[in-house]
Amino acid sequence: METNETREEINGVAAIKKAFEALPSQAPLVHNITNYVTVNDCANALLAIKASPIMSDEPDDVVDITSICNALTINIGTLNEQSIKGMFLAGERAGELGHPIVLDPVGAGASKLRTDTASDLLDRLNITVIRANMSEARALAGAAATTRGVDVCPDDVVTRENLHESARFACELAARTNAVVVITGPIDLVANAHQAYAISNGSPLQSRITGAGCMLSCICAAYAAANEETLIEGMLAATVHMGLAGEQAAARMGANDGNGAFRSYLLDALYTMNADTLCAGAKIEAFEAAKSA
Repeated sequence: METNETREEINGVAAIKKAFEALPSQAPLVHNITNYVTVNDCANALLAIKASPIMSDEPDDVVDITSICNALTINIGTLNEQSIKGMFLAGERAGELGHPIVLDPVGAGASKLRTDTASDLLDRLNITVIRANMSEARALAGAAATTRGVDVCPDDVVTRENLHESARFACELAARTNAVVVITGPIDLVANAHQAYAISNGSPLQSRITGAGCMLSCICAAYAAANEETLIEGMLAATVHMGLAGEQAAARMGANDGNGAFRSYLLDALYTMNADTLCAGAKIEAFEAAKSA
């Protein structure tokens, strides 16, 4: 793979400004079937970026709810028989309507139920975006290291040393699933079948609160709804938006602040982000899938 030398050449920085500015004008309504641990944070994150959330996993409710929305997030973090049924019903309806669907396979690889459910969702629904950590992504591809609960296994963490290999894997998964793949960690990856981008924004403190990944999945759904014709640029903007907000939140931390304060600062930073700050702070590298390191 080959890294482009200038930030403007990758057509990422200019494109994320347009993707960011599409959000408030469209104010997408996102249906979220997300896990019970992080549902409130997900709703507030969507409100912070000028989108609107609605939450429902009841099978008798989800078809109607999805029908009035612009996008669907499916998060498997707290599965049960009813919520699984709701996921498929909502996903089928979203597919009929041509709405983007974001799959967050939380803990795939940690249990048979999670892995099988994530795989079935991919097989049966028209998934638009996969947002996962590397262990979860590898579980979907059948190549996971031992999954550590809902956290990424240390063996799967994306580093500078394995960045080219990881980017190639992301492109291969995107090609297999016909979805844009967003893999998050110390270095984030956004990829389709032909192109991958590495994003170095973010703060380690994002791993010290519940829900940073879940929030990003919902944010990705909002950006996907507002940028359906330029999906990878929308996912770049979503990922930079969250990562840069993490950096800004960490910068506000005082001597007596803990992870609770960080969560509040993160929501504030999501809310106050503007296009110029987003573009100036974006740390993006591009890779071509067809070329080797």
